[in-house]
Amino acid sequence: MNHFANVRPARVVEHIAIRRNADRPHKVGAVERRTLPAEEPRQRGGLGERRGAALAHLLEEIHLKPRDVDRVVVDRGPGLFTGLRVGIATAIGFSQALGCELVGVTSLEMLAGGAFDVGVRGTLVACVDGRRGEVFAQGFLLDDQVRALDDARVTTASEVATTWGTKGTPTTFTGDGVERYRAEFDAQSAFTIFDQVIPSVRAAIALGLVRPADEVVTPLYLRDADAVANFTTRKRPQ
Repeated sequence: MNHFANVRPARVVEHIAIRRNADRPHKVGAVERRTLPAEEPRQRGGLGERRGAALAHLLEEIHLKPRDVDRVVVDRGPGLFTGLRVGIATAIGFSQALGCELVGVTSLEMLAGGAFDVGVRGTLVACVDGRRGEVFAQGFLLDDQVRALDDARVTTASEVATTWGTKGTPTTFTGDGVERYRAEFDAQSAFTIFDQVIPSVRAAIALGLVRPADEVVTPLYLRDADAVANFTTRKRPQ
């Protein structure tokens, strides 16, 4: 059962959280500090190279040396294929180079934790925009901690709204999947929308503090890559 707890370590522990956002693809964050955008995509160098430069820039800005980092926390999805692969590969390389621990969290957990941190309580459904008319969704119960009610799945906003609407329970919805298909959720009187487009970096690190380190972090894809889907569904010439 997934949960977040308000844990503060006895000593100062420095973590780095890495995540990718489709609209701002080069973004990193540090515990209870601030997030910094890296170079714009037009600049030279590959995505991994630019992200490495962003990490170096971030550490310099917050006056940390690479050896000061104890643990790397990475968003492992669900999300789009390339972004997840690059983000996780960067986190693995960074943690291995520094000899520090690595922890994977999900975008949906981060959204739930971000809502929890500002006082949202009760049933919450986190939705990440999956494009193709789909969302990645998962339900949580927020009381004294955050607990997962079901597994993450790929579905549609309409199906999510219908499923939770029939339960008759007051429910809060959050995430860029809710923002994109807002009309589906505004139609339900029992629904509340908590505006949160980008998953909370602070929530990621809070979870990273209490979760055991991962030997292997695997991307949470939930479906085939767009290239595979496009190839298998395209019209074949007659």
